[in-house]
Order: sequence, then C-alpha cells, then structure tokens
Amino acid sequence: MGLQFGVFDHIEPIPGQDLGTIYKDRLTQLEMFDSHGFYGYHLAEHHSPAVHSLAPSQNVFLSAASQRTSRIKLAPCIYVLPLHHPLRLVEEICMLDHLSDGRLEIGVGRGGVLEAYFWGSHWGVEENYAKYQETLAVMKEGLSHDSLTFKGEFYNFDDLPMRLRPKQQPYPPMWYMRNVEIAANEGMNCIIVGNLDGLEANVKRYREIWAERHGAGSLTVQGTEPKIGLVNHLVLADTEEKAVEAAKPAWEEYLWNLSAPRRIEAERRGLDQFLAGGMNARPEGLPDREAAERFQASRPTDAESQQRRQEPGNVAQASQASSFRVVAGTPDTIRRYLDEYLTTGANYFVCAFHFGNMPSSIAEHSIELFVNEVMPHYV
Repeated sequence: MGLQFGVFDHIEPIPGQDLGTIYKDRLTQLEMFDSHGFYGYHLAEHHSPAVHSLAPSQNVFLSAASQRTSRIKLAPCIYVLPLHHPLRLVEEICMLDHLSDGRLEIGVGRGGVLEAYFWGSHWGVEENYAKYQETLAVMKEGLSHDSLTFKGEFYNFDDLPMRLRPKQQPYPPMWYMRNVEIAANEGMNCIIVGNLDGLEANVKRYREIWAERHGAGSLTVQGTEPKIGLVNHLVLADTEEKAVEAAKPAWEEYLWNLSAPRRIEAERRGLDQFLAGGMNARPEGLPDREAAERFQASRPTDAESQQRRQEPGNVAQASQASSFRVVAGTPDTIRRYLDEYLTTGANYFVCAFHFGNMPSSIAEHSIELFVNEVMPHYV
C-alpha cells in the first residue's frame, strides 16, 4: 500500500456564521474529499465547556455525511468512550455502518476528565480509564456477537440479543490517537501529533510492537494493512506570504480554542483539581506517548534535510502551547514537505485544512491546491 490521505477535523466556531452554514460548508468540503480520493474523514469529539467542536455528536453529523459521499471512510476520532453508554454506541455504530454502506471506522479513547466532570461521569483519572477499558470491551463484544453477556464494574448484561449487527465484520476498523504502543498492542490504526522527527521514531515503534504482538506483516482483523500517520495542519496559497498571512490568525484562534475555554471555566469554578496539569492527567502504567529511546530514529545531519524537517512558513512558532503543528506554503513547498514525510515510513498523511476562525473560502482554496497540485504526485 502506498501513501494514503485523510482529513482530521474539529469543526470550530467561525465569526459571523451560524451553525447551519458551518455544517453546510463542511459537508461541501467532504464532497470534495470524497471526489478526490481521500481515504478517511476523522472527526473529533469534545463537549462543553470546550468550544473547539461544534459537532459533539459525531454520529449525527456523519449520518448526514454518509448521504453526501460514496467512497470516503467516515471515522469518529475519537469516541470518548467513558461518556458513551456501550449499548447505545453499539446500536449507532451499526446504523452508521449500514447508512454509509460499510464506510464507518471507529476511533476510541478516554478523553478529558474535565468534560467527564461536567457530564456527571466518573472523572477520577483511574476510574475514568477503567470505564474506558470496560466500555471498549463491551462495545467489541456487542458488535461481534449475536448476544451480549458481560459482567463488569460499570455494566452488566446477561444474554442480551444484539438485534443490529454492523455491515463490516467482526466490527469496523479501529483507530487510536496519540499513542502508538497502545494502538499497536490493540491491533488498531494510529494517528499521532507532533513533528516529522517524532513521527519517524513512532512509526518504527509502532511497527516493531505490531510485529511482536501480532506477527510480522500481519494485517488488522478486517484484513487491511495497519495505517499510521501524523496530523498536518495545512494552509496552501499561491505565494508563501499569502499562506502565512492566512494561517497566522487562524492558528492563534485554534490554539486559544484548544486550551483556554476549559481552563478559564475550571478557574472560574475553583476546580483546582483540573489546573496545573490536572486536566490532562494520565493513568498509572500507560506507555509514554513519545517513542522510547530504543525506538528513536537518527536525526538528519545535513542542513538541507534539517530544513526539510522544519514546518514551512514559520507559523509553527505560534504553536508551542500545543503538540499540533501547522504547515503553510505554496504547493511546491508542501510537496517538498511531503517528500520528507515519506522518508519516515508513514503510510498515511492526515490533513487539517480548516481550523480556528479561518473563512471557508481560505480552507477550500487550500483544498483545491492540494488535490490538484500536490496529491497527483503521490497517488
């Protein structure tokens, strides 16, 4: 399998646009992705007090997308499992898999503890993680069997008939974000964030662990080659200067949306347990998100390779508060970046074209340049 292309999306507020317009613009973009051969559309899940997701129910939005597209895979990435009842999730997955004619793919994760707190769910880090694991186990069992029997800490089911079954067997392909070790051990495709040096190390880590756990050259349970790729926020324009000019305000807004509203709400309510890193606390015993030393790849030593490994456009200087990065430039610049991307061994390139307060016209011009002047060189 050669390089394939996907899209990662949050769907953020845009000044002067109502929800209906924002949804319509995104569905128009999805039609563009579908017609130009993108593999998958990955839609994040976030809830109030976060503001950087106007599609907190991914299934509602993707059900509309399923009727506007015919080829692209539709992939919630991720379902925040501790916030979902596993039976409701099983039923909606089955519905979406059939509505999309077998194009649903499933991203899973535990999400943030602050959102769990506001939902009245189990927000303690260890309990939240335990609920994630149990919900995942119930979901897999319910999707792959005619009846469900399960006894756990949070859920108990006794020979419950599963009236709906997914189109894809035993269940749709699965994805995990930001931790290649968990993804590889669980037999899932993986999307990470960061930069090219980190990607190269994590591709190596992912493939070695996959081989150890499942056997060298083995496929996913759905019979496909496992995919691994990096999220790349992209702005393409006719000149470098126009790309940077369009990217900077949108990137600044994106970074604010990503972190500030939740922090401000926690401070306003005196929720000290979620401040100073508590909002992103991790359970004990989880593998690090970054590749361990034995997986680290050699950094390029020549100046030209080092330059290629840097994000073009200098917009990345505004991104230090986040592990996401932005790449801005002309199609020639993006092709040079993609050439270097290929040297990491990744087989999936994940684009984020529309972020922050970016007008739809800017995003759609980027998409047009990418599909007409970049993608044909790699497919």
